[in-house]
Amino acid sequence: MGKYHELAEKIVKNVGGKENINSLTHCITRLRFKLKDEGKANDDILKNMDGVVTVMKSGGQYQVVIGNHVPQVYEEVVSIAGISADAEQESSGGNIFNRLIDILSGCFQPFLGALAAAGMVKGLNALLVFLNLYSNTSGTYTMLNGIGDAIFYFMPVILGYTAARKFNLNPMVGIVIGAALCYPSVQGGALQAAYEATAGADGGAPFSLLGLPAYDTFLGIPWVGASYTSSVVPIIFIVAFAAQIQKLFKKIIPEVVQTFLVPFFVLLIALPIGFLVIGPIISMATDLLSAGFQSLMSFSPALYGIILGFFWQVLVIFGLHWSVVPLAIMQITQEGFSQVLTGSFAASFAQTAVVMAMFFKLKDKKLKALCPPAIISGIFGVTEPAIYGITLPKKTPFVFSMIGAAVGGLYLMINEVTSYTMGGLGIFGVLNFINGDDASGMIHSFVAIAISMAIGFALTFFFWKDDAVEETAAKETAQKAMKEAVLSPVKGSVLPLSKATDQAFAQGALGKGVLIEPTEGIVRAPFDGTVMTLFPTKHAIGLISDQGMELLIHIGMDTVQLDGKHFEAKVAQGDKVKKGDVLVTFDIEAIKAAGFSVETPVIVTNTGDYLDIVETQNGEVTSNDTLITALA
Repeated sequence: MGKYHELAEKIVKNVGGKENINSLTHCITRLRFKLKDEGKANDDILKNMDGVVTVMKSGGQYQVVIGNHVPQVYEEVVSIAGISADAEQESSGGNIFNRLIDILSGCFQPFLGALAAAGMVKGLNALLVFLNLYSNTSGTYTMLNGIGDAIFYFMPVILGYTAARKFNLNPMVGIVIGAALCYPSVQGGALQAAYEATAGADGGAPFSLLGLPAYDTFLGIPWVGASYTSSVVPIIFIVAFAAQIQKLFKKIIPEVVQTFLVPFFVLLIALPIGFLVIGPIISMATDLLSAGFQSLMSFSPALYGIILGFFWQVLVIFGLHWSVVPLAIMQITQEGFSQVLTGSFAASFAQTAVVMAMFFKLKDKKLKALCPPAIISGIFGVTEPAIYGITLPKKTPFVFSMIGAAVGGLYLMINEVTSYTMGGLGIFGVLNFINGDDASGMIHSFVAIAISMAIGFALTFFFWKDDAVEETAAKETAQKAMKEAVLSPVKGSVLPLSKATDQAFAQGALGKGVLIEPTEGIVRAPFDGTVMTLFPTKHAIGLISDQGMELLIHIGMDTVQLDGKHFEAKVAQGDKVKKGDVLVTFDIEAIKAAGFSVETPVIVTNTGDYLDIVETQNGEVTSNDTLITALA
């Protein structure tokens, strides 16, 4: 149970309960609900609740203002309310490639834990056979192999469920579609056997369609045989098509009989088209893609290992690894082995070694305290705490981890190390490389671990210097300073904060400050400091000065709804900035044309750390003018 669990429970209850929530997102300071009936929400109770600043209603959203810790509260609310992430994912825009990556991650993420566990069982089984504790013909082997292999064999059933959730199809219908693809008598081998026993008994070859053998017909239409057990991609496309059929029939069938008639028509239409058209076409496409990867690896295994190892962590950060992971799963389930992901194996160990080196060199005690748990999780393949909390904000150590991973990937590929299961992450992953009584792949994986860790550690320890100042020291400096001047981050007209159209800002709930009506679409650093928060939509940025002042610059009102359109960030979260550096640019006229105000609150969010916040008396300011003076 998290720190904000109780607060989240109260919020869910007072927005009308989880049944009243259509969807939920969050921005830099507030939860943004879309409620079925805003009249069911208890505004007054929420406004007076400890942990809630205020409540706003704007742009069709019911906004609960929390403050800077809104991401943690958001996670608790999502968990308590049982809100499906699908609604959020569908609402997100992006180009076709981004949507494809989003779909793949939505389909595979829910069962990755079970997939890893099953792979670990298979890896353990292979290890025990290698150690001659029992043979691969024993009952023990058969049972453990069945336990580990089931998820791979019935992959269409698993993906039928997760893809159905992603595409808003009835999940039980998705399972039935997946089960139908695994049904024994409709597999390619069974169809060919049936053909040879009847029409093809004379030994003649089956007639072909576009060069592909067709072993039977459906209502007179040639049926191209294929084996879908252990397949990955066809089920996703068939479920996506089925979701559209469901949407159509929900509109035309009366609600009283939708429960059984809608699934009836979905199965009756989607599955035959899936078997006749979608399945064969997608199978051809995935075969070509697999052949393309194999050609690249055959051309230069070394180059492939270097590239995949070096960029793997970057791919993970942007979610682009989902373009590769399904291919590896597909190869292992269908062929029993794969090298697609071998080059990425050393990445988590390189990252972990870099954090080990940073532990000895960090000056910030709080950041140093994050290293041991990040190291432990990294050894077991979970590197997010290390990446996002430690190495990525410091930049150079993250690059060193990429170099270590690249060399590890090179070693693995030139030694032709192959995975025989999608098993555990991190150190458990060495079991993936055992093949029967051949454990050479596992031995090579240990060597790759040692190489990548040695390089990552050495580069960081000898070539990285921590120039950061401890946060505690920065705050002590702020307390000792008599005053701190803040230059205006934006050129424009100055208004009292109370004039803000958003009452959360106008009432000073988030801290003292001023309101600027910009005349130039440029946000500059008002002091020397660090970018603590840069929201993905780029409409808000949080800074901390070298003296400890925490400043929020919020460009426009409700501009989070633009999803980054008309904004361009010039810095990234964790960057050190100097006074006058350009942080964000924005198109004033385009934002106004979209129906949004560009009034920009500039707020000292840690107002309580100061004796007083004195605002400028000037009506107009430029980036060279003092906007706020904080008295310690």
